[in-house]
Amino acid sequence: MGNGRKDNVYVKWRWKPKRCEIVRFDVGGVLEKLRGKRVVFVGDSLSRTQWESMICLLMTGVENKTSVYEVNGSKISKKIRYLGVRFSLHNFTVEFYRSVFLVGIGSVPRHAPKRVRSTIKLDELDGVSEKWVDSDILVFNMGHWWNRAKLFEMGCYFKVNGRLKLGMSTMAAYTTALNTWASWVENMVDTDRTRVFFRTFEGSHWSGPKGHTCNVTENPLVQSKSEYNEYRSQFSDIIKEVVSNMSVPVTAMHVTPMGSYRSDAHVGTYSDNPTVPDCSHWCLPGVPDAWNEILFSYL
Repeated sequence: MGNGRKDNVYVKWRWKPKRCEIVRFDVGGVLEKLRGKRVVFVGDSLSRTQWESMICLLMTGVENKTSVYEVNGSKISKKIRYLGVRFSLHNFTVEFYRSVFLVGIGSVPRHAPKRVRSTIKLDELDGVSEKWVDSDILVFNMGHWWNRAKLFEMGCYFKVNGRLKLGMSTMAAYTTALNTWASWVENMVDTDRTRVFFRTFEGSHWSGPKGHTCNVTENPLVQSKSEYNEYRSQFSDIIKEVVSNMSVPVTAMHVTPMGSYRSDAHVGTYSDNPTVPDCSHWCLPGVPDAWNEILFSYL
């Protein structure tokens, strides 16, 4: 609204899933549920958005707003590696770690082709992962950086066992990275204490040549049809398959289809820079609140 949207009916919309009932958000109950806990979100900017959404939702139940503070005194920004907010009256923190690939960034081999400017180590988890272990609720997401524009066109290629894999496809690399993550969870996380979630890929609504047009609408789509949906669904299918084969309990939050209907809910041109439409990120409040309501229903 602050960036120029005129209609306001959308603020009253709420998800009604088929064959299940998501319990209406009870902020007092959730604050008590989280007392003494550590909630950690790990992933890209969409993970940061879910982190922000959770803080906004929980703040509605806190009378003394000064009792909630940013751990490091940092301002929220795109590239900061760690953000943490403490709810001191209930003795818990909600944290975000930026790790867009979940696995590590590697060096360029000496005799690599000139087009190789950086590498991703598919068989090694991000070095900051040791900070994620000691948590009670651990929520991952990964996918938006796994595309040609952010990889090959930027000179970023894959490595396995120290060897460059120039011909490896994005999907094969994503699967390898996800299996590395799964192995790490199985070996490093105490799932008797820590509830682990992996939120599936969220669709965007870019269209046109090379996806230059952002199809933001004023209403949700009646049918979800996009030339990118099939591609994005493949990521979600990989996540669900890897999680189903794990030896420890992990919950896959399959939000891909629900988001694909919400072409109305992207930032679009309603941003601080309306000349650059944003069809990847979601408005707050909005879709990310629904992700957190689903998360709370599991908890």
